[in-house]
Amino acid sequence: MSTHTEHQAPQGREPLDVNDPKLTRFDIVREGARRDDIEIVHYEPQVLPGTKAERRLTRVVAGFFLITGLAATAFLAIYIWWPWKYEAGRGGDKFYTPLLGFTLGVALLAVGFGILTWGKKLLPKEVSIQDRHEGQVDSEGRTITGQTMLYMADELGVKRRPLLGISLLAGLAPVAAVAAAPLVGGLISQPHKNNQMFTTGFAPAEGGELIRLVREDGRPVRPADISAGGQLTVFPGIDHGVSNKHADSPTLLIHLRDSDAQESRRANESIGHGDYMWGNYAAFSKICTHAGCPASLYEQQTNRLLCPCHQSQFLITNNAKPVFGPASRRLPQLPIEVDSEGFFVAKSDYTETVGPDFWERP
Repeated sequence: MSTHTEHQAPQGREPLDVNDPKLTRFDIVREGARRDDIEIVHYEPQVLPGTKAERRLTRVVAGFFLITGLAATAFLAIYIWWPWKYEAGRGGDKFYTPLLGFTLGVALLAVGFGILTWGKKLLPKEVSIQDRHEGQVDSEGRTITGQTMLYMADELGVKRRPLLGISLLAGLAPVAAVAAAPLVGGLISQPHKNNQMFTTGFAPAEGGELIRLVREDGRPVRPADISAGGQLTVFPGIDHGVSNKHADSPTLLIHLRDSDAQESRRANESIGHGDYMWGNYAAFSKICTHAGCPASLYEQQTNRLLCPCHQSQFLITNNAKPVFGPASRRLPQLPIEVDSEGFFVAKSDYTETVGPDFWERP
């Protein structure tokens, strides 16, 4: 295959002077293509400037971009102002996620259809053939490259069709805000408003009355109900304490063997939780600190609590610290004691955030 110097025209053709003011921008583009051994064999505008067809297609593309802007703006409005907080029953919160998905989907579909219509219907059709070549770029090559880029901008038609530029800006600006919304969402609303992230159903009632630990059927639990090495899932003994209204409250009450209880007590004392256990009994949240799954598989011989979702394991005798799997924070421990009637009660609410607390991390 033969090669050409930078200014040698293919097939003996004399190169054009790209600085000739008589040349049109397309002439310079074609000349630059030929110097790169590219021959534009077909170049045809799909619509003529100023025709009804061009105006109709311009309105269609602009309409798609405006729909994008409206849908993205609706996404932002829902993201910020819709009542997203879960409420028992069938409140407006059930529409929060579906509306976010719908508005974002419409925005992405509309911008996609707008770009496709612009490229398929408004931009010229072009067929070019290129041969391999070698060579370095000089000042004329840079001129050709600059003129080619300007010609491409002209062919987009934004200057000739200002409605396209305005609608594109109006449509994509809200989309950019949508991309940034999750990053700044935590700054819009305080996630600890009303202290809801630190309060479970075990918080003492008004007047300081301590909350009993009860079974799923509401019966309170005595120490004799759990044999050594056994465990029982308990809930706060309040109205709806076993329902999803207090889904953050399920707790595993464990009766440790004597030697294991001594080890656990020493571990508690090392972090200032010396009074969290009652006798050989300890209570830990069942909400895994990795992804919120129920960590409910207890191994008596190893004193490990397993989460079946992602296989995190927590060592109960060492403050329920994670020893395997993706969880990186220990399970919160519930301070417990026995009331005057011999039933287990929570001495206070959990003193650490229950569940995955990624919003707490620095």
